[in-house]
Amino acid sequence: MPAGIMIPATHMPSMMGRNGNVAAYGSSSGLSLGQPNMMDGQLHPLDMTQNTSESEIARLREDDFDSKSGSENHEGASGDDQDPNQRPKKKRYHRHTQHQIQEMEAFFKECPHPDDKQRKELSRELGLEPLQVKFWFQNKRTQMKTQHERHENTQLRSENEKLRTENLRYREALSNASCPNCGGPTAIGEMSFDEHHLRLENARLREEIDRISAIAAKYVGKPVVNYPLIPQVPTRPLDLGVGNFGAQPGLGGELFGASDLLRSINGPTEADKPMIIELAVAAMEELFRMAQMGEPLWLPSLDGTTTELSEDEYIRSFPRGIGPKPPGFKCEASRETAVVIMNHISLVEILMDVNQWSTVFSGIVSRAMTLEVLSTGVAGNYNGAFQVMTAEFQVPSPLVPTRESYFVRYCKQHADGTWAVVDVSLDNLRPSPVVRCRRRPSGCLIQEMPNGYSKVTWVEHVEVDDRGVHNIYKQLVNSGLAFGAKRWVATLDRQCERLASAMATNIPTGEVGVITSQEGRKSMLKLAERMVISFCAGVSASTAHTWTTLSGSGADDVRVMTRKSVDDPGRPPGIVLSAATSFWLPVPPKRVFDFLRDENSRSEWDILSNGGVVQEMAHIANGQDTGNCVSLLRVNSANSSQSNMLILQESCTDSTASFVIYAPVDVVAMNMVLNGGDPDYVALLPSGFAILPDGTTAHGGVIGEVGSGGSLLTVAFQILVDSVPTAKLSLGSVATVNNLIACTVDRIKAAVSCENA
Repeated sequence: MPAGIMIPATHMPSMMGRNGNVAAYGSSSGLSLGQPNMMDGQLHPLDMTQNTSESEIARLREDDFDSKSGSENHEGASGDDQDPNQRPKKKRYHRHTQHQIQEMEAFFKECPHPDDKQRKELSRELGLEPLQVKFWFQNKRTQMKTQHERHENTQLRSENEKLRTENLRYREALSNASCPNCGGPTAIGEMSFDEHHLRLENARLREEIDRISAIAAKYVGKPVVNYPLIPQVPTRPLDLGVGNFGAQPGLGGELFGASDLLRSINGPTEADKPMIIELAVAAMEELFRMAQMGEPLWLPSLDGTTTELSEDEYIRSFPRGIGPKPPGFKCEASRETAVVIMNHISLVEILMDVNQWSTVFSGIVSRAMTLEVLSTGVAGNYNGAFQVMTAEFQVPSPLVPTRESYFVRYCKQHADGTWAVVDVSLDNLRPSPVVRCRRRPSGCLIQEMPNGYSKVTWVEHVEVDDRGVHNIYKQLVNSGLAFGAKRWVATLDRQCERLASAMATNIPTGEVGVITSQEGRKSMLKLAERMVISFCAGVSASTAHTWTTLSGSGADDVRVMTRKSVDDPGRPPGIVLSAATSFWLPVPPKRVFDFLRDENSRSEWDILSNGGVVQEMAHIANGQDTGNCVSLLRVNSANSSQSNMLILQESCTDSTASFVIYAPVDVVAMNMVLNGGDPDYVALLPSGFAILPDGTTAHGGVIGEVGSGGSLLTVAFQILVDSVPTAKLSLGSVATVNNLIACTVDRIKAAVSCENA
């Protein structure tokens, strides 16, 4: 037989099964580990028999192939070096020499797939046929693949066994599941917190085991084993999406200097989400019942003007909830109903958009953020929407600590067409020692009314540690006027009137000073809205403000804070000081409000007007009460050498709070705004007053310690003390601001006392 057609034994095992029999061409055994790579230089019949007779192939099949392949045999000489008389049968096979193997091994490391030219060059250097070189490389590749697959198979077996052991451990834990509240066995129909986590983990492990078992079966030739597991938890038909931490438009307003608690909270984990949804669904049912039930759940107050929640009846009616009231916490529950001038769809959109919500309720919500959107709703609206949120609630005074809350908000449209939006705290998922407020199911029911009106029933139910509230505000907080449902509904009613006036088109033209331009009205109202938000954010006792507190600790003290303003088109650049103080006045809130908003009495308390005459240039009515309006004032200085100054002022009032907020504005900038220009680039430093009732009940109710019908007045100033942000703050500036606010307080006390006398 010519040397050119000799078939080396080195690559024949690649055509055999484990039993030593040669596999037929095109057949596939149950195990492919010993076969050549069918995608990589496979052995075709043409390659094997192009110069080989059928009789030689038959003889090759009869051989026992006791020799090893060239890639595995690193010893022994070639068949030509052996005595032909000793092994005549092996004489036609060629074993590669040690040198040939080493050379091909070295070349294989550099290039495992040589082309025809490289194979010919190797065959010439090593004294082999190109076909021998080709077969050696094919077998070497097959050997390397087999070794890799064996190693991977061992790893998969080990991981599979580990998952199986872990799964059995979870099954054991599930069989011993107990109620986290009472310690007893889990009742049928209920699911403990731990059990829920285990079910989710079990479902994940089952998928992992099935996947790995399928991979392992491919290599070991055994069928896939399905281990007996707990059935997978059925998922709810919800559109579960992933929210972005405060980055999506409309989903997470700017978190102005978040506090440690708000910064430490991230979005929920995947394991938490089904638990959160179940909690929200239960909260929705509770809200509906709380909004519609009467006695004995809600009992009339002593004066008959409000209703109070019976805590004992509440525990009997809603035994599950979010757990017992923490020690040291006090329950605050209230319910209020009103008809507001806004359609139900717009109301739902305001409540479900964190930016609109925090803007409309800027006097109550100092900051808010949507951490994650679990569902956006169905059918293009908010029906079925879930949002995990964090918010800080405030009273506009440095003497009342803010309340931070981490909660889920759920929106649903019920069968009768009523929309409901409910909040419930998620603090139990991540217990924290700094939590001082828990929201039990709170929210509102919205019913459509004729002519674009809506009936709103609001339920506010919280548990709070309010020991940080100053004494003069305790009665206000206890009455529910500070954080309760009445304040939410009163604020909503006033803001709905404000929004309606902004969209009004039938403005009477006869009255002097009324702004009739639609674009001008919108721009001016938007500028005033930003002024109010900035004022409220700087006056409360938030632990999360971007201000640095310099002084102030209690009533009659002035809290002074500082902030550097850089690259903010809405504020003048430089160092800004904010000074605020709160005190009680023995005068009804309405009288204080009317005194402070009246431009004719402004010179009695406004030191900065320097005795000038204040005149209203233009105004926009904001509601039925004449006190709700946005005004543009001009101060005509008594000193003719001083230029006239413009003041933008918004005054607003309802049954729970009143505000008079103002800021000096540039004449050129205001002309631009009145012509419909963008108000976001007008620099503002708002100052003003927040006027709250002192907490005594109306209509001849109980007289409190601070007197019936008194007012709690907060005075706040923001002043630019240096136009260079990098400048150092002088103690003289702090003293000046202190004196300014103290003098203003004295003037107000003197003026209202004389008026009240």
